[in-house]
Amino acid sequence: MLPLEDLRVLDLSRLVAGNMLTLVLADFGAHVVKVEQPGVGDPLRTWKTNNLDLWWRVYARNKRSVTLNLAHPLGRSLLLQMVDRFDVLVENFVPGRLERWKIGPDVLLARNPRLVVVRISGWGQTGPYRERPGLGTLIEAMSGFAAMTGFPDRPPTLPPFPLADMVAALWGAAATVIAVSHARRTGNGQVIDLAILEPLFAILGPLAAEYRLAGQVRERIGNRSYNTAPRNTYKTADGQWVAISASTPHTAARLLDALGLSELLYDPRFATNEARVQHAEALDEILGEAIRRYTLHELMVLFIRHEVTAAPVYNVSQLLADPHVRARDLVIQVQDPQLGGIPMHAPLPRLMGTPGTIRWPGPPLGAHNEEFYLSELGLTRAELERAKAQGVI
Repeated sequence: MLPLEDLRVLDLSRLVAGNMLTLVLADFGAHVVKVEQPGVGDPLRTWKTNNLDLWWRVYARNKRSVTLNLAHPLGRSLLLQMVDRFDVLVENFVPGRLERWKIGPDVLLARNPRLVVVRISGWGQTGPYRERPGLGTLIEAMSGFAAMTGFPDRPPTLPPFPLADMVAALWGAAATVIAVSHARRTGNGQVIDLAILEPLFAILGPLAAEYRLAGQVRERIGNRSYNTAPRNTYKTADGQWVAISASTPHTAARLLDALGLSELLYDPRFATNEARVQHAEALDEILGEAIRRYTLHELMVLFIRHEVTAAPVYNVSQLLADPHVRARDLVIQVQDPQLGGIPMHAPLPRLMGTPGTIRWPGPPLGAHNEEFYLSELGLTRAELERAKAQGVI
């Protein structure tokens, strides 16, 4: 018995944020029906590696796929019939699109007052930028993230994966469960205005307070920290890298002791955390020279013995081979009818009493049309065929 088995979610979204949001719900049992454009499908299907649609198969797992053309009046009529049977509707059209189609939240909630409508957009449903394109890359640029990421003598750095979308999705999943809980207690659904900009800004630290109260604007400082030192990545004798974060006086002392550098604690430049932050460049030069005497393996053996807060910098092949990662089943094999076993990240968060499960990978486009439209929505075979002939399904 999965904890969200009684939750029904209609997912009209495309690409990353909506798919990640509904993935979290589906992993814990929610019945997620993915609504896609006939003949086209979610653009996430086109994100391919060596012609394999792995983004789709991983992030559309545990969902059913049906096709529906919402630009057609019959498609919108069918959507309104669907809404009666669901607790949640997720969409990420440009703000105002549903209203122009006359299926905005007011219409949806009039049809199903308990419905939770999750509206994902780059900039939010209000404000002067509401109708601008809102891809995650633009949010990562404007939020302050890129300006403070990277090295000071190089351009602002964007993440090589959809960070802003993923962060928004996790906030959105939490918001959905909160709103559903409220709807079940009171009978009142509501709209969740999930702007991708806002969750990313929220996790960057107290930037607004630092600027307004301390006059500080965070600039790019590479791998260092504004708050503690040492904190950086360092190259080892065998060309590998290790990350070190000595964020307390005790962890800094253990690091210096392990490397035979305890005398630095008596140097005024390095005696306190504040001093170490101020002289981080000089400290990094000393640490870098000491670390280059060891291979990564030798260094980790030394650091583990001295309880130093450090970890190797892995690529994915090294991560998957790590004994701790394997013992925790971070990645599990999911059987796919076409590709065989697909490694996927395990359901998160880890609930010890009611863990999530992966029941199937992302399905082919429209794989569940007949099952859904005939058995669940109650269309006749003739109605389904007419809708197909009109390009609605």
